[in-house]
Amino acid sequence: MQVVIAEDGVLIREGIKGLLQRFGHEVVAAVGDAPALIDEVRAHQPDLVVTDVRMPPGFSDEGLQAAIKLRAADPKLAVLVLSQYVEQTYAAELLESGRRGGVGYLLKDRIGDIAEFVDAVDRVGAGHTVVDPEVVAQLLGRRRDPLSRLTPREREVLALMAEGRSNTAIARTMSVSDAAVAKHIGSVFAKLELPADDDDQHRRVRAVLAYLRG
Repeated sequence: MQVVIAEDGVLIREGIKGLLQRFGHEVVAAVGDAPALIDEVRAHQPDLVVTDVRMPPGFSDEGLQAAIKLRAADPKLAVLVLSQYVEQTYAAELLESGRRGGVGYLLKDRIGDIAEFVDAVDRVGAGHTVVDPEVVAQLLGRRRDPLSRLTPREREVLALMAEGRSNTAIARTMSVSDAAVAKHIGSVFAKLELPADDDDQHRRVRAVLAYLRG
């Protein structure tokens, strides 16, 4: 998989680069600011972008805005955001685009295992959505009314769905049967009025993200 990395901290940038190369990925560019990220993606047309949120020139949300701009130009481009915090407005917008291609949002301080990180890279590159549970919690906190109809158990299932877990993995985490998980998911879809004919791969994530805009 060809990857472009955007991270203004040189040690972190080189560390991510070396790690991805170690696991067989080709890092075609590693840059330190948002304009360079856009330029390198246009030049190399990679499979995946791994980017920080805060980068030069303004050190606010340039990396995330660049990722959204790149996704708008190429919806199939996979994007994995690594950040110290949750930029709620643009995070929701980026994650909403997950129905068209792989997307992820992980908090740097909560990545404690190399294998877990590499697995997240692979899953996003393969077109899936990977979201840190803390990101899910903060985004859910922005607009609670649409979710008020859900039971606590359904909310728990919803959070696990947003992390990209399968029904079996959710069942194992919650110590319930696969059938019980399927029933909860069906109830979540019904209560949130998600169309049954939507793309199943991303319908699960939309259950969490569709009401987070604004």
